[in-house]
Amino acid sequence: MRSRAPVMTILRDPESVSIRLVKVARRLIATGFGAGLLPWAPGTFGTVVGLPLAFVIERFSMAGHLLVVFILFTIGLPVCGDVARELGQRDPQSIVWDEIVGVQVALLGSPLAPWPFLFGFVLFRCFDIFKPFPLRRLERLPGGVGIMADDVGAGVYTALVLWGARSWLATSLRL
Repeated sequence: MRSRAPVMTILRDPESVSIRLVKVARRLIATGFGAGLLPWAPGTFGTVVGLPLAFVIERFSMAGHLLVVFILFTIGLPVCGDVARELGQRDPQSIVWDEIVGVQVALLGSPLAPWPFLFGFVLFRCFDIFKPFPLRRLERLPGGVGIMADDVGAGVYTALVLWGARSWLATSLRL
């Protein structure tokens, strides 16, 4: 009689398949579902990927918005750190999850209107690129913390400018 081949010939080692799936999922998240793999301006495209999410969570209460940011930040710490380590770089340009989270912070409390979103987008990119004090120092923190912290800081700077501009406009125009 002839012996039968095992049923699981395609998946020789199910554990290694699951490990590969986890790595692929981490890379998808870290690269903003591929936006970070673009050859030019990956951070800008990562920020663009974050804008629809910002539009959705701006409808939440302030507490809900902060909770979403906290969850996204918490996901980003190990994911970005692990992918950077796998790529052998401190903060690879292809990792844009930090921009996706940072723009959520930047637009915290912004009205759902095109101008605040556009102004916030431009400001956030400027703060992220030029890294005013102490953002450059935050970037030097180890692993995922350093990758994420400078972009969250850029988001905080942007949110403060947007809040200040809205307050100034409301006072100036007596709204």
